[in-house]
Formats: sequence, structure tokens, C-alpha cells
Amino acid sequence: MASATYSISTMAAYTHLPSLPRLPSTPHFSITPAFHRTQRLTLTRAKFDKFQGDDSVDPDDDGGENPPQFQISEEEDDSCLPSDLEGAVRQSGQASAQFVSAGGVRAIVELLIPQLQFLDDEGAQAELWGLSKIFLETLIEETGGQRVKAIFPDAGAAALLKYQWKDAAFGFSSLGDRKPVSSEDEIIVMVVPDYQMLAYVEKVASELSDDPPRPLIMWNPRLISEDVGVGINVRRLRRNFLSTFTTVYSMKPLPTGAVFRCYPGMWKVFYDDKDRPNRYLLAEELIRHPDIEDLEIIFGGQDKSENNGPSLFDQAAGIFSSFNRFMKVISR
Repeated sequence: MASATYSISTMAAYTHLPSLPRLPSTPHFSITPAFHRTQRLTLTRAKFDKFQGDDSVDPDDDGGENPPQFQISEEEDDSCLPSDLEGAVRQSGQASAQFVSAGGVRAIVELLIPQLQFLDDEGAQAELWGLSKIFLETLIEETGGQRVKAIFPDAGAAALLKYQWKDAAFGFSSLGDRKPVSSEDEIIVMVVPDYQMLAYVEKVASELSDDPPRPLIMWNPRLISEDVGVGINVRRLRRNFLSTFTTVYSMKPLPTGAVFRCYPGMWKVFYDDKDRPNRYLLAEELIRHPDIEDLEIIFGGQDKSENNGPSLFDQAAGIFSSFNRFMKVISR
């Protein structure tokens, strides 16, 4: 049975980034109760406002006779970015629901953040499963209560979660089950499908493409391993299988910015606002997934001209600090 331990290099290969060594453990972020939709939207719009202004002002000073004034800033380039990790997961569920409602049948959700990469860290798997539950519940809510089947990497995880989540509104199965999908299932979600189970993943996807086709969503797939390399098998996988999927949600930090996509919006490349810490400016929008060459064009020339040195993609180590910095920004 497939193991539920993965590495950053696996997802790095999938997203065309260079393979990177293991990051140090990252702080645990607890999952907070769900906010009301309006509260979430307000938080998202205002999440960067706290970094503006004079940090020396006493937060307990109410300004004398004048009560504090709360203003909602006008929408800016980075307003689409999630306010925290749970918000990102909910946002990905909403994007997936919109894709399914528009008739889409094969989707990928990728959240390239540390908590979802190092599942051998203490408590990491439990947090991953908790976040997947948020995604599944959001998907059900946003699709009007359609019947969703969650397929987990192995039977042990599926059985444990089914026991823990007795109130779950979705079904449970594993990739190793004889029949992981039944005729009653309307939407199928594979939670972190592993490259070791690729044959089962492709089999399920093929069965779901029969008339009438049913939607299949892969949530944070790990279908390419560093052990496999980038040979014929990987090229075949990308050309014949992964190319049939649409990435409906992607959040990927970069050394001096981020790549973001939330369906039905376009791909957005952000760069740091040097005049305002922890803020991002939109560099470019693209209709397709930006590859390494696209990002070199957007960032590389400016980086070389300003620093008179190698471009940011020649400084792969910068990606390590960027993961932690980006997560601190969206988790406040």
C-alpha cells in the first residue's frame, strides 16, 4: 500500500521547479472555526492593511474623544490572495465548485505550502486530513449538496478518518479498494494521490470518463517522484494524463513574489511591493500556467539589473525563506 509520506521535491518536479532539499520543520498552524462568508471576504480584503502606518502607535490608545475609524480599503492587486491557510483551502473548494458547475470534469488543486508537503512531521498528517475535510465540505456546500466521494491514499487512512468523522457528508474509499467509486457518486476527490498508486489513479480516471463523465478533482497530487526522474515515463504522464486536467487553484510562493490562480480567473504573477512590506503587486496575468522561462522573463531581467548579479532563479536557496515568509503573511 502506498505510503502517505511525501517530499517538496516531488511537487517541485510537478510544477517545473528545480528539485530542492528538505526544508526544516515549519510552525504548526491550527485550524480555526469557519467564519461567516461575509467575515471571510472582509478579512481577505483587509488582511494587508495592518502592515501599513506607524508601528510606534499604541494599539490601546483610542485617540481620546475620537473613536477608532474602520475603513475598508479599495481592492488592490493582492486582494485575491487568501487571508490564511484555512481561507486558501475554502477558496480552492469554491474554485473547484465553479469549475464543476461550468461543466469541467478533470481538475487539480495545488497548495504549495510547507504544512502540506512534509507529512512525516509530527501532527502534519492530521492537519492535512483536517484541511482536506474543509475542502470537501466547501465543495459540497458550493455545489448544492452533490454526492462527493473522497478517495484517500490507503485503506488505513480512509478507515481511520471514516471512524473519526462520523458526521461527514461525503463518502470514503481508498485507491486500493476493489471498487473505490460507486454509481451513486457524483463528484470524486482524490486526496493527495501518490505516484506509487499512479496505475490506480489512471484507472479510476478512465472509468469516470465513461458516458456520462463525472468530475474528478485531484487535491494536492504527488504523481511525480524524484526517484522516477524526468525520463520517458514522466513525459508520457504529463502529455497523456496530466494535460487532460485543468489547474483550478494554485498557490506557489516565489523568492520575491508568488504565482496564484483561482478559477475562473487567469494565472497571476505577483512581486513584492518594495515600498510596503508584506504587500504584493501584480506583475502579469497569463492564460496558461507560467513556466520557468516565463518567470525568468518577468523577474530575471529586473533582478539582474538591480542587483548586478545572478537572477533569482539562479538563487534557488531563496525559495526556502519565501515559503515561510509567504505563509506568515497569509496566516495573520
